[in-house]
Amino acid sequence: MKVAVVGATGLVGQTMLKILEERKFPVTELLPVASEKSAGKEVVFNNKKYKVITCEEAVKQKPQIALFSAGGSTSHQWAPLFAQAGTTVIDNSSAWRMDEHCPLVVPEINADVLQPKHKIIANPNCSTIQMVLALNPLHKKYKIKRVVVSTYQSVSGTGKKAVDQLMNERTGKEGPMAYLHPIDLNVLPQIDVFLDNKYTKEEMKMVNETRKIMRDDSIRVTATTVRVPVKGGHSESVNVEFENDFELDDVYDLLNHTQGVVVVDDISKAVYPMPLYAEGKDEVFVGRIRRDESQPKSLNMWVVADNLRKGAATNAVQIAEYLVKQQLVK
Repeated sequence: MKVAVVGATGLVGQTMLKILEERKFPVTELLPVASEKSAGKEVVFNNKKYKVITCEEAVKQKPQIALFSAGGSTSHQWAPLFAQAGTTVIDNSSAWRMDEHCPLVVPEINADVLQPKHKIIANPNCSTIQMVLALNPLHKKYKIKRVVVSTYQSVSGTGKKAVDQLMNERTGKEGPMAYLHPIDLNVLPQIDVFLDNKYTKEEMKMVNETRKIMRDDSIRVTATTVRVPVKGGHSESVNVEFENDFELDDVYDLLNHTQGVVVVDDISKAVYPMPLYAEGKDEVFVGRIRRDESQPKSLNMWVVADNLRKGAATNAVQIAEYLVKQQLVK
């Protein structure tokens, strides 16, 4: 299995390499790919050094799978060229997510949509992935009417420059700014650009992607996405209104039996999900589960996950594993 990792020198690309190693994905030949300015640099995979090459060189080598994490413009330009060469692309940018011809996949929820004809597969937004993983079993049983979500997203979701900004501010060091404002000792109620409806692009991603992944356009979603001074791990306050009523014990039971979800909820011991403990793990952690006392048939919960792993790299590798297992790529 010849595998290209496009964006191999970035935060998500490095995490992809790590997860391919950890999960013993059957890589027989690795093609680490990055921009021309990074070409020639070395990355380490399975204790072996590999030289970084350009997209142009990688396409010629016709890998079976290409994991993309190099931004939307790179994906728009290069994903179709890899696809034409017979490569199955799993893209982590927003470039193809809402394209009607490209599946948007969280494997535990909707891997069954994948077919051999799909040569570009979209990896959802990090904040969407963790939310829908917790919502999906509840939707199946109670049918979701409306979701109100507020996110508390770490700086690693922006990239290395943002992590550097946070750590520089924390130590009083001057450096490049990834954000328009300071992030340490602050929260920024803006992730991505503002759109005409006054929501940010990130907020509308959560609205549209949730419906597509869960295959239900009737679900109403409203989001406020916020950047917080946390290095890694996204948190979400999620309020869900259902068509049918529920018992809290049943909600716990459903989530406890959902693949990829771990319930962490013992308020008597101050035990609940936190990004500090989610970092480096692949599961989505759910806690603070309680009935919304202001609204019938409604539930509050707190959802936390490592945005670089399940929110990005792990989900992409899981899609690749499914493709191999189902012999959709050979």
